[in-house]
Amino acid sequence: MENLVNLRNEIAEAIGIINPKTISHSEYRLLDSTKEEGYTRQLIEYDSYGDKVIAFLLLPNTLDNNPAILINHQHNREYHLGKSEVCGLTGNPFQAFGPELAKRGFVVLAPDSICFEERRKNTHGIEPLSDDGDFWQYYNEMCYRIIKGDYLMKKVLDDAMNGITLLTNLTYVDNKRIGTLGHSYGGNTVLFLSALDERIAFSCASGSACTYKKRMMNDVGIEMASVIPNFYSKYDIFDLVSCIAPRRLLIVSADDDKYSLDASYIVEKASSAYSELNALHNLYHKRYQGGHGLTKERFNFIIEWIDSNSKPYEG
Repeated sequence: MENLVNLRNEIAEAIGIINPKTISHSEYRLLDSTKEEGYTRQLIEYDSYGDKVIAFLLLPNTLDNNPAILINHQHNREYHLGKSEVCGLTGNPFQAFGPELAKRGFVVLAPDSICFEERRKNTHGIEPLSDDGDFWQYYNEMCYRIIKGDYLMKKVLDDAMNGITLLTNLTYVDNKRIGTLGHSYGGNTVLFLSALDERIAFSCASGSACTYKKRMMNDVGIEMASVIPNFYSKYDIFDLVSCIAPRRLLIVSADDDKYSLDASYIVEKASSAYSELNALHNLYHKRYQGGHGLTKERFNFIIEWIDSNSKPYEG
């Protein structure tokens, strides 16, 4: 266990997160509220180190010691889609985890990641820019941080950790039943976030388990937030999964998905960390035929797994 603690601290320091979870309290401002069948969707705004995060907060009809989940949206080169897609308002219906989980009693927080949807500098909402301005804003967000000795991943994780803090501060949330979920870019965020934030009891990372080594060997792109100078010289994705042990983790991959090429290898490498903590049963890998995109079958499996694995983790 001590080795994992040291590994977690080293990875956090490599990203620039010296003391994870430093913010102990997070309040939000209500911007709008809409009643839906089985839940209420609130549009909220909260602070993240001086930056305003826009998010949807989905509240089940009954609020009493509920499980909660932070949903990290995908990338898909659609910078105009963030929280609205995972909340079922637009985009791919198989990304709409938020409403389904809210109807099952989960408090759902779905924020826009930096440079997506409402957090774009040049425009807001769910309409794309026609001049590649969205891409260049995100690219610059990475570059400007790197030349200052900062990293985009640090920003993404700072925002996500503040989202977890917000959930822990809600009086009707069971703090032992907080999880996180994401596909593709969102799944990659899940792996880094869950490795570093031990408040997370259960996680699902879909379409994102591929080592840096495998990506480079197969000319697979590396998402900009994952461009962390010198990171690969010491660590890879299986180290992140090891740091999640002994907590519950579902990895979803597919045979023809270049973004989860060696998911089985990652799980195998991390299995020793789970075994040493007598928690191998908490590491689950579901492999499908097909490509990167979510399907109805995968969507349903993820929902059922999260619902059944949201019990308190006694570590």
